[in-house]
Amino acid sequence: MSAFAVAHLRTPNFDHEDIHRYLERIQATLDPFGGRFRVHGPQVDVIEGEWAGTIVVIEFPDRDAARAWYDSPAYQEILPLRTRHIEGSAIIVDGVPADYDAGRTAAYLRARAAG
Repeated sequence: MSAFAVAHLRTPNFDHEDIHRYLERIQATLDPFGGRFRVHGPQVDVIEGEWAGTIVVIEFPDRDAARAWYDSPAYQEILPLRTRHIEGSAIIVDGVPADYDAGRTAAYLRARAAG
């Protein structure tokens, strides 16, 4: 099952040489782990609540690959190029299977709540 590395970049500042170097080098850190950008710093359309900044979503074959990428020496070497200039948060989260149905989840939660 796919897993995703998600970063909420609250203060995107893409006009710094360190950020340019980070962007030039990140794909090479993703390739050995099967990482692919799915969303990369778009303009967001806020439809509920508040949202500062932008978002990045990178898909991996599974959680182990995502964690191995993040912990890899190659990524750790370039990570400060971004974190010194952009405030944000990052998570790794599992995706759902292709046949996922929220209705089945609701039924499970109802049954569990009923005891």
